[in-house]
Amino acid sequence: MSSFLGYLSSRWDNLLGLALQHALIVVVAVLIATATGVSLGVLTYKNERAMNLALSVTGIFLTIPSLALFGLLIPIFGLGLTPTIVALVMYALLPIVRNTVVGLRSVDPAISESAQGMGLNGRQRLWRIELPLAWPVILTGVRVSTVMLIAIAAVAAIVNGPGLGEDIFDGLGRIGTPNALNLVLGGTLGIVVLSLLFDAFFVVVGRLTTSGGIR
Repeated sequence: MSSFLGYLSSRWDNLLGLALQHALIVVVAVLIATATGVSLGVLTYKNERAMNLALSVTGIFLTIPSLALFGLLIPIFGLGLTPTIVALVMYALLPIVRNTVVGLRSVDPAISESAQGMGLNGRQRLWRIELPLAWPVILTGVRVSTVMLIAIAAVAAIVNGPGLGEDIFDGLGRIGTPNALNLVLGGTLGIVVLSLLFDAFFVVVGRLTTSGGIR
């Protein structure tokens, strides 16, 4: 333990830099996936066939092993940031699309009918009534995707993606040397801390953006 604490003390700046890179690629991927996933959910939730197709395709993405997916993206996007973001967006889509569909379909039809009776058209009902009511469920999907991506992003090191995966894979490649375990533990601890921080962030966002009447 003292050896690991000494390692953390000596490499704190490097670990912090890798953690910031890790958080940044996750944030970018989640933003893209949220825009794409919510749009897909909104476009398909009223059409059973389109909805099932969207869920099936995004579900297939999630079943592909991460090592295999990153490897498959190398011939298309090369190495570095691009294949990392593409893979993470693919993995993030299913929870967001599914929760958007579930949230919108769970809105009481009587509420939509009342809004229609007040003169709101379909787009106005969607933005003013349905999406706000579905928001807690949608946010849960984004939260699940974010925490999941924090772990998956570590694997991006195999395509030279940035983040804490660099130290983890470096340590695994040095098994048997004095610093190997410290590298792996440091990267893993960073991922755990990031997961807790992002999860806490979404708890706060949920409380601030959800009406007290629907919590």
